[in-house]
Amino acid sequence: MTKKQKRWRNRIIVALIIFAAIFTGELTGAIEHAFGEKDALYVEFALFLIPYLIAGYDVLAEAGRNILKGHGLDENFLMSVATIGAFALVFFPDSGPHTAEGAAVMLFYQVGELFQSYAVGKSRQSISDMMDIMPEFANVMRNGQLVQVDPNDVAVGDEIIVKPGERVPLDGTVIAGRSQLDTSALTGESVPRSAHPGEEVISGCINLNDTLTVRVTKPYEDSTVSRILELVENAADKKAQTESFITRFARYYTPIVVGLAAMIAILPPLLGAGPWADWVLRGLTFLVVSCPCALVISVPLSFFGGIGGASKLGILIKGSNYLEALSQVDTVVFDKTGTLTSGTFEVTTVAPSASVSSEQLLQWAAAAEAFSTHPIAQSISRACAAPIDAAKITESSDIPGQGVRVCYEDDVILAGNGRLMDENGIPYTPSDFVGTQVHVAVNGQFAGTVVIGDVVKPDAKEAVSALYRAGVRTTVMLTGDQTSVANAVAADLGIAEVRAELLPHEKVEQVEALLEHDGAGKVAFVGDGINDAPVLMRADVGIAMGAMGSDAAIEAADIVLMDDRPTQIARAIKVAHKTMRIVWQNIVFALGIKFAVLILAALGIANMWMAVFADVGVAVIAILNAMRAMRTKGL
Repeated sequence: MTKKQKRWRNRIIVALIIFAAIFTGELTGAIEHAFGEKDALYVEFALFLIPYLIAGYDVLAEAGRNILKGHGLDENFLMSVATIGAFALVFFPDSGPHTAEGAAVMLFYQVGELFQSYAVGKSRQSISDMMDIMPEFANVMRNGQLVQVDPNDVAVGDEIIVKPGERVPLDGTVIAGRSQLDTSALTGESVPRSAHPGEEVISGCINLNDTLTVRVTKPYEDSTVSRILELVENAADKKAQTESFITRFARYYTPIVVGLAAMIAILPPLLGAGPWADWVLRGLTFLVVSCPCALVISVPLSFFGGIGGASKLGILIKGSNYLEALSQVDTVVFDKTGTLTSGTFEVTTVAPSASVSSEQLLQWAAAAEAFSTHPIAQSISRACAAPIDAAKITESSDIPGQGVRVCYEDDVILAGNGRLMDENGIPYTPSDFVGTQVHVAVNGQFAGTVVIGDVVKPDAKEAVSALYRAGVRTTVMLTGDQTSVANAVAADLGIAEVRAELLPHEKVEQVEALLEHDGAGKVAFVGDGINDAPVLMRADVGIAMGAMGSDAAIEAADIVLMDDRPTQIARAIKVAHKTMRIVWQNIVFALGIKFAVLILAALGIANMWMAVFADVGVAVIAILNAMRAMRTKGL
């Protein structure tokens, strides 16, 4: 609780204690006994005015300022008019005393407002916790001395020192040192990540173990932490359609109910339908009940709570409009590489011929690919247990479109595709395994096949199942990869539709076709955020996977997942569904209670105490319900 909230709370407590003492004196007849029946009414008026002004002076002042600015029809105005009117009924002694109700309305209204302020603060805290990732300084060597400078003053190419316990201030590459990084503030993942020379590190992580030297690759304004903070700060600016409707509703609703309250208070007594005091009281009660604060507070708070709850899971949602759209998604479209698969090639199968061991086959293949920088060649080199002595390679030549030929330890090794084998008259047996097949022949004899594939992420299959459980109707995979590879991955993961061998612009066309034929549901596209920016922007909801450090992801996507786990997609959808359920619960509950008590107030059945519940009570219940959106445990 902030200092301001504590002062506010203390003021309300003092007012409540004074109110309780005076109210007890009224109920027991002590005031009437002390001052006599005739003067007791005016004494109570003066006494109840004390807690009323202690609790509500700021509401009265705000109402006055808004009237002078021409924006008077808000909840401050409604509360001020209703409570001043209740006190003014002292001039109609026959109507009975209503000063206690006037003070109570203001007191409980302020209790509700304080509760709202606390709830909003709690909701904001879950988002503003992200602000802890903001680096305060960077350690730079200047004239042989290690000095702390503002991260904005560090240039690309500079070397910075990150000590244990410090936050990485800028994106860069580790050039010295080995350590573990705590990325939980960015990803929600508690398991530390390793950092070693050559490894890319991003700003906002905490260095846990040893000192790292990092060469800066991005200026601070383009760093991951800067982009994330900008995203978080702007998240509240983009309102959902439901939220915008409530705002517009309140704008027209308030002057209408003020007019109706005035008509209830004035017209019937003018027409001789009863005494002024009765109808003025009905109008005032109607005014208290009509205050739309339960809706105006709880609906934005629900969305804000949902965004805050998602941020604790490492899911950044750029605005409540995207949260609402996500709740309506029934088709999820995936890019394959980097989204469902790791995006790095690895040897998945080693299929040697009968007389050759797997280790020997891998050694020959690694020798053949020793001088190549191609990712497939590097994956074979990584898979080979024994390092290749390049000095033993006496000849090496590339064969365009087919493979390579090398002489290694007096053996002539051919490694490449089926055409290479055919061109050299070497019978071979293609592997049944899906992936890029590198056939190896030694001295004119087929030695076996090494299969290289883009490895499916460990949680990809569970992610697809979780989406169906979360209410998604269909899943689609779009990829530029070969049809056979794409079909195999889709079949393994349970993805319903596959469109393979697509160019980037053809992915956009496929998403547009889904948008045209998908009916009422929304289409979400999930990509790695680097080469999928056009599709991310075209879909109803663009979700960037594994987007730490990716400028394209943060710019193009509506939702950014701060790690590369596909299971986070279903969790984001569940957060959206839960938030929208809470939003509509609050709308139906608040409007239902309000309209019922408004009718009772107009008929003279509802008293001021019922009005207090219909306003403050409903608001508090709606706020409590809205705060549930922040809870993401079990999603």
